[in-house]
Amino acid sequence: MTRHLKPRDILALGFMTFALFVGAGNIIFPPMVGLQAGEHVWWASLGFLITAVGLPVLTVVSLARVGGGMDLLSTPIGRYAGLLLATVCYLAVGPLFATPRTATVSFEVGIAPLTGDGWLPLFIYSLIYFVLVIGISLYPGKLLDTVGHFLAPIKILALIVLAVAAIIWPAGGISTATEAYQNAAFSNGFVNGYLTMDTLGALVFGIVIVNAARSRGVTEAHLLTRYTIWAGLIAGVGLALLYLALFRIGSDSATLVEQSANGAAILHAYVQHTFGGAGSFLLAALIFLACMVTAVGLTCACAEFFAQYLPVSYRALVFILGLFSMVISNLGLSQLIQISIPILTAIYPPCIVLVVLSFTRPWWHNSTRIIAPAMLVSLLFGILDGVKASALSGLLPDWTSRLPLAEQGLAWALPTVVIVVLSVIWDRAAGRQVTSAAH
Repeated sequence: MTRHLKPRDILALGFMTFALFVGAGNIIFPPMVGLQAGEHVWWASLGFLITAVGLPVLTVVSLARVGGGMDLLSTPIGRYAGLLLATVCYLAVGPLFATPRTATVSFEVGIAPLTGDGWLPLFIYSLIYFVLVIGISLYPGKLLDTVGHFLAPIKILALIVLAVAAIIWPAGGISTATEAYQNAAFSNGFVNGYLTMDTLGALVFGIVIVNAARSRGVTEAHLLTRYTIWAGLIAGVGLALLYLALFRIGSDSATLVEQSANGAAILHAYVQHTFGGAGSFLLAALIFLACMVTAVGLTCACAEFFAQYLPVSYRALVFILGLFSMVISNLGLSQLIQISIPILTAIYPPCIVLVVLSFTRPWWHNSTRIIAPAMLVSLLFGILDGVKASALSGLLPDWTSRLPLAEQGLAWALPTVVIVVLSVIWDRAAGRQVTSAAH
């Protein structure tokens, strides 16, 4: 007989999902948008929330509908193409970029101000950090207990303190918007939210959330779907409230920092201004917890994914991924971000297309005809956006900069819409000649 989750467990599942999403980037990024958007902060925040909250929640829901795994979501593009896409996503948001970045960001915010940012302090810190990550990740069945019932509530409590402070003790008047935000606050917020890359994170975490519910004895597919959707919605509400508070901190910090300051500097200045020296300690602890929970979620998800395809056990993979991430983290934050942005910019569009079109699968005679061409076109134009964001941008021909929405880093959007319309016409004309494996 299948078990039903108690309301307390559903809430813990939601807290765990929220905590998995909120890495350091999510805390550091919105204050920058707030500071630069100034009096247009709420228009910018609306755009940001659509892509940084709406899309990830949509991704969790789409994964829940197909049973939790990215492999099931990508069936319309074929097994091998789906496996390749999943592998690239897992490597990108796992050991290559996101997991090492959690260590470097928490080091630079909490430890570097005390020790300096030499290679030795970073090495010692990353060693201790990844020993803890590996230790927690070895027991994925206990993830709901360690993260949902213990780490996530502490992290959420610290975030609530920060959010309440932002409302009660604003640092000063609202900043003046930069030129970019004066002209197009909504679209700038929209693009910045998309660059948080949380949709990729959601594709990877989907299976972790479903497995956490399974570890509580839930076996029926419709219950797993329902609980995963609830977890996604709880996380979405939490993310939206957190981002709004962080936008407020940013927009009110004009008297504390230069307008070009990054999110870590804005938060540091605000926390120091409001709470004094103890505030810096609070911020360091908060960023550490935020990063640790995200690193554990990513390590568990990657190990579970690769264990299905490699002749290596889950526990051995946790050690391999943890140690590899530790080595990469010692490159330093600037290097990591420089390498990761072009690659993430290229692979993000096909993932967005896959998630959005997954909801339309029952409408078509053969969903492969719609989803495969749309993903291919979005990937090709996404690669152009990726090259543009890299050191190789000078190699691109002039016409690429004149593409619609190219300035916003969304050159892939219009061609993808066009190919979807053409594919729908093709699907209607061709009828059911090929049976779809997608349903």
